[in-house]
Amino acid sequence: MGQVNDNKIKHTNYCIATFAKQYKMSLLEAFNYLDRYGGLTFLDECYEAEHLLSIEDAIHDLVVICKNNGGELK
Repeated sequence: MGQVNDNKIKHTNYCIATFAKQYKMSLLEAFNYLDRYGGLTFLDECYEAEHLLSIEDAIHDLVVICKNNGGELK
């Protein structure tokens, strides 16, 4: 069980960092945005499928989820 949690944390951190870089945000801004608009919950609940996708697909999915929850990106 510990290995899955470690991998989930690493995957989530990688997604946050990549999202921040792509949208020119700080890590804290990206974390807060993803938290506010459901992206972090999505990564947690859908880890089993999402970690098998490319990082580009994962970021796309985060954008869609956050947009559906009221988030808007510039």
